[in-house]
Amino acid sequence: LQNVRIDPNSISFSMWKDIPIPFYLSVHFFEVVNPKEVLQGAKPVLNQRGPYVYRELRYKTNITFHDNDTVSFLEYRKLFFQPDMSSGNEEEYIVVPNILMMGAAVMMENLPNFVKLLLSGALAGLKQEAFMNRTVGEIMWGYEDPLIDTINMLVPGLIPFKGKFGLFIELNNSNSGLFTVNTGVKNISRVHMVDSWNGLKKVNYWRSSECNMINGTAGELWPPFMSPTSLEFYSPDACRSMTLVYEQSGKFKDVPIYRFVAPKTLFANGTDYPPNEGFCPCMQSGIQNVSTCRLNAPMFISHPHFYNADPALVNAVEGLHPSKDQHALFLDVHPMTGIPMNCSIKLQLNLYIKQVSGIIQTGKIKPVVLPLLWFAESGSIEGSVLKQFYTNLVLIPSLLDYLQYIFLGLSVLIIISAAVTMVMSQ
Repeated sequence: LQNVRIDPNSISFSMWKDIPIPFYLSVHFFEVVNPKEVLQGAKPVLNQRGPYVYRELRYKTNITFHDNDTVSFLEYRKLFFQPDMSSGNEEEYIVVPNILMMGAAVMMENLPNFVKLLLSGALAGLKQEAFMNRTVGEIMWGYEDPLIDTINMLVPGLIPFKGKFGLFIELNNSNSGLFTVNTGVKNISRVHMVDSWNGLKKVNYWRSSECNMINGTAGELWPPFMSPTSLEFYSPDACRSMTLVYEQSGKFKDVPIYRFVAPKTLFANGTDYPPNEGFCPCMQSGIQNVSTCRLNAPMFISHPHFYNADPALVNAVEGLHPSKDQHALFLDVHPMTGIPMNCSIKLQLNLYIKQVSGIIQTGKIKPVVLPLLWFAESGSIEGSVLKQFYTNLVLIPSLLDYLQYIFLGLSVLIIISAAVTMVMSQ
């Protein structure tokens, strides 16, 4: 137990502080093959590109222990492109929706017509179109766009940022917020459980108290002696707590594990699963509206290829092939220690686009939740770390278990021998 608590003297502390597990971020883009036809009302045809793979380094700073059995920290991520593991490079061009323009158009749909006409005129002057041809690096890490300043001038506060725009611009060389978690020194059953995030006991993104709760751990480690039921963690990327459910027991490189997966209700709408009503306004089941925590843009998250989602979402475009083997997320955890051995967390980012009256650049686009990309964050314990883990937390405890039975057996033999000797002496 002392080895799994957050204590500078514990075996796992250095592993908790600077995660030695090689993590990889694999990104797959959905290229729009027929942008001109989509503008005329045709169904989007998508072609998956990638993966573009990045080595992910994670480390914790600002580690501060508190008197109430908690510790605060900032965890940073650094990403390094891996050409040898990728199917393509960051200089490749991909046709995708003009995320800023199409997002702003939907956000302005209910504004007065003269405002939309002003924006449409400005878009024409800036030669903005519904689809854009950008490099992977630009879409990931940002590009300069005069549209940002134009929108901020016409509708102040609509997009609360300046400078470059990129889907992953805030992920690299940045932290996921200030986590305060339990150390487990006084109560091992609470180790790694989140006490607060950015000083908050709950968030205010959603419409119900239950959906705003910050539950579980920070998503890296869990308390020991896990039961084969479920596990929870708070995800700053998804702006919510997420619950995975037990699927099966097994082994990862001779280490016993419980596999946890996403239940079908994870992204279900409020009609199909009433506890999710707080995440609405909802559309079909299988996608979650994250506009309230993503700059109010019409963004949705889901499983890749709309796996486990309403078939209507898959059928609204061409080129998707949902598969459990390729698109389901999983987490393999050593139940005795709560330490993940192997994981692959997969999510898809989608943009809701449609024709908006008054903004001629949106053409005759039919309403559709259009996949932009999906990514997998994957990692597993390997090499010397796996060997140390197996020796200290699997092999030695198992030997101690066997030894106690051996000693018990020897004790029984000694007692029997003593009794026989006493009987014979009498």
